[in-house]
This record gives sequence, C-alpha cells and structure tokens, in this order.
Amino acid sequence: MRRAIVMGGSYAGLFAARVLSDHAEDVVVVEPDVIGDDGLGRRTPQRHQLHALLSMGHTQLERWFPGITDDLVSGGARLGGGDDVQFYLDGRLKAPVAGARMLGATRPFLESHVRRRVEGLKNVRFSRGQVTGLLLRNGRAVGVTTAAPDGGTAGETFGADFVVDAMGRNSPLEDWLARHGWDTAPVDSMRIDLGYATAVFRRGDELGSTVIAHSSPGPASDYRPTLTEPGALAAVEGDRWSVVLAGYADHRPGPDREEFLRRMRRCVSPIRTVADTSEMIGDVKTYRFVESRRRVHTRLSRFPGGLVVVGDALASVNPVYGQGLTLSALAANALGAHLRSTPSPQAPAWDYFRLAETVVDGAWQLSTAADLAQPHVTGPYPRGYRVQKWVADRLTEASVRDAAVNERYMDVVNMQMPPKALTDVRFLARAARVLLSS
Repeated sequence: MRRAIVMGGSYAGLFAARVLSDHAEDVVVVEPDVIGDDGLGRRTPQRHQLHALLSMGHTQLERWFPGITDDLVSGGARLGGGDDVQFYLDGRLKAPVAGARMLGATRPFLESHVRRRVEGLKNVRFSRGQVTGLLLRNGRAVGVTTAAPDGGTAGETFGADFVVDAMGRNSPLEDWLARHGWDTAPVDSMRIDLGYATAVFRRGDELGSTVIAHSSPGPASDYRPTLTEPGALAAVEGDRWSVVLAGYADHRPGPDREEFLRRMRRCVSPIRTVADTSEMIGDVKTYRFVESRRRVHTRLSRFPGGLVVVGDALASVNPVYGQGLTLSALAANALGAHLRSTPSPQAPAWDYFRLAETVVDGAWQLSTAADLAQPHVTGPYPRGYRVQKWVADRLTEASVRDAAVNERYMDVVNMQMPPKALTDVRFLARAARVLLSS
C-alpha cells in the first residue's frame, strides 16, 4: 500500500499503526489531542483509572515492541510474579500460579512508551486534527477529511489505500457509512450500570514486593459485595499505588475521599493496609460504564473495502475484567494476519473481522456471563445459562483451592486460552476431585 490512515491515536490506534508500518509506505495517525511525553493530554476520562494488562496483552506488547518491558521497568513500572501477584475471591487468597507475571503501570505511562516506539518508525507520522468524514469511491474507502482540532475549519484531506477506525466507543463511523447508503453493523449490548473510582497513594515498603492485589466477589457471596469490597491495587511508576474500587447500580463509588478510604478498609488486607498507612495524592477520579457493546460486522452482507475497525469502536466490554488493552493488541494481530494473507487490501476485510470477532467473542462470553450474576442485570441470557453458571461457580470454587485448576482458570481470564478450555474433560475431572476432597 502507498498510504494507510489510522483515525485515532489511542492504544488501539498505535497498535494498528505499528502493524500497518509493515505494509504501507506512509502511515498517518490522525489525532486531535496534544499528548505530552508523560502520556497525558488525551480527553478520555477513563485513562486515569487503573488499567490491567492481562498476560496475553503483555505478550503481544513485547511481540510488537520488543524490549519495551525493560524500558517500562527502567522508567519505574513494576513487574511482579509469584507471591507478588495476589488474587482474592470472596476474601480468600487464591492458589498461586507458577510463572504468572503482571506489569504495574498507569495507562498514560504505558501508552506514552508505545507512542514513542511508533513515532520512531520511519514511515509513520502523526497529524493533529479531527477526522470529519470518510471518503468512499467504488465501494471502498479512499481517504478521510479532517478539520483543525480547536473547532476551526482549516484541515486536510488525506487520500488512502486503507483506513482504520480507532476513534473509540463513540466513533461516528457508523453515521458516516449510513449517509453513504451502507448498512450499519448490528450491535450486541448488555446494560450493566457499573461505576468505578481510582485514587493514587504514595508507595513505601508497606506491602513488601507486592505488585498486584485484586479482590472480587464470587459464589460464596452470590457475587455481591457482602464479604469484601471489590477492588484492586497496582504498584505503578513514581513510587505510587493506584487503587480502584468498583460497584454496580446503587453501590457505585463516588468522588468523596473519606468514603473511598472507608470502602478500602472493607477490602482485603493489602488494600486495607494502603488505606491505613499511605498518603492519598490528589482527588478520587470516577467513571461510569453503562453498557457493554460490540459491533458484529460479519452479520453484514456488504462492507466497504479497505476499511477496518479496532479497539472500543469494535467492542467495549465491562472494564473490571481488564480485557480492553489486550483486545486492542489481539485486533492488531488479526489485522496483521489479514494484510499478510489478502491479495488486495482494498477488498472488504472479511478475514480480519472474522479473526477479530473470534477474539471479541471469547471476551464477551467471559464478561457477560459474569455480569449476568448481578441481580440488576436482566440479560439477554444465553441458552443453558443456569447450567453454565452452576458449572462456572464450581470451577471458580475449585480455583481457590487448587493451583492446577487455578492455572487453567487464570489462563482463560488472561485470554491466553479460549473459554472452551474450561470444558476439557480432564480439567473438569480434576476440579471435581478438588471439590469432593474438601
């Protein structure tokens, strides 16, 4: 390809630009915000919330940007494994998983390192502007129009052989396509009414070498915050703790500092310790996530050639499961596979959408199945949901007690294996033995 355009310079857009740099002479990332060296400046409020990078997401980060983990750790991020990574269920510490590693860093810090890597690619350039429209001709995308990001009218028109929508959950792409006479992609959604809040604390040696501590309700509490408050903490750059608390419906956390500390003291031991011993820095930042949503392009009978959708514009699932960054990286894998295999990048990208939606489907199954356990979530329920939930509850209980069961369980949670890995007969037999022996 001569030129490819990425609409949006978020994490998903940066990964897409990295992939396209292997296939296009000129890659232009159009981004309206001024992003500082610290990764701050983007106007999306959820960027300041604690973000998890699942194991598969970390693997793909290193795949596309070799050596970046060392750069992140040198800059202050923390890399933990073994007892440094703790997962609690209903207040009980889960069985350890050998070899598990997780990275502690804020999203702006992580994204700034990825952006610097992308900026260093010779055939990638950034253009500050707001994309205002998609150019279509003969059934395919041929470019974009832009305007000045400050509301002015001066902008550029970029011709392109390939266009990527990385404009996020509220992308206007569907509206643009509808104006050109194209059908919009069908949408699956589930209303969950989640709220979460993040605060930052000074970090000393109060938790030793702990990097991640995560607590969630499970079968013993009927997935409600009756035994412990759901929340997580991560050791991040700048000798800080980033702490997030979450809740649904009327239990959503607010911005009040004292209430945040009170809720932390109802969490598991590591989070309580930070509340009691560490100084909070700045304000509590809140965010509300009303519904999970995915667009399923493979249900369409036609779609413009030379156009794909990545990141939250493709799928935005409950953020408490930490799948967003990893989905962005795996969509980049799907894009790379499509561009390597297709005879023409200007043709409709059905192969890409099939690959990407397979990954999204796994994340969707996990997140929506867990969300349906909440009493205020009313569906839609998949066929056989009650049996599936009963089995899932038993596997969850077994994962607390047995390291081998928890290893497979966490491989699925971390998107290293698909959900069907939990239906393996030998795995189910081991989980049954664990439950029967207790």
